[in-house]
Amino acid sequence: MEAMTPRFTWRKSSYSSSQGDACVELAGLAGAVGIRDSKDPDGPKLAVSRDAFRALMADLRR
Repeated sequence: MEAMTPRFTWRKSSYSSSQGDACVELAGLAGAVGIRDSKDPDGPKLAVSRDAFRALMADLRR
């Protein structure tokens, strides 16, 4: 029996340019937020807690 790999719905940031550069994608994970580079979807991904993501966004807005 083949192991099932979970699939997540990734959303591109609304701040990403239409040329496709500097794109960040986010995915809702169980209790966390996934972050990846849309130009390298099979590359490394980062998972942070929802609280850490909220703190990151608050810092970026300042």
